[in-house]
Amino acid sequence: MHLAYPAVLAALLFSVGVYGVLARRNAVLVLMSVELMLNAVNLNLVAFDAWLRDSLHAGQALTLFTITVAAAEIGLGLAIVLLLFRARGTADIDRATALGDPAEALAVEETPVDAETPVDAETPVGTGAPADAEALKGRAAA
Repeated sequence: MHLAYPAVLAALLFSVGVYGVLARRNAVLVLMSVELMLNAVNLNLVAFDAWLRDSLHAGQALTLFTITVAAAEIGLGLAIVLLLFRARGTADIDRATALGDPAEALAVEETPVDAETPVDAETPVGTGAPADAEALKGRAAA
């Protein structure tokens, strides 16, 4: 068997996976694209193991390890996506920029800092960020 066939197929699978990670907004589709990239790596590992005729079959052993890690990754990833969907009502990655309570995420807005406004030692200069969580909750309630 020629090594070029599985290598080209793996390169195509990996390229489609990279495109899916970069272009998709849905978190489930991004996880599927990551799995596609891991499967391309697994295909390369098995192909090179068969091509090199390794007596220890290290490529196949590493493939089993990679499949195990991918299964754990998809389990945790889907759990996080499910919690995100329950909290926000969408699995859109662009809307999942802030962690924590969705009400607090909507209340965080940058306020301009001018020369007349006193700056606390805890507030970074020029950011307009509130000094603590209590100030954030007060702004959300207003």
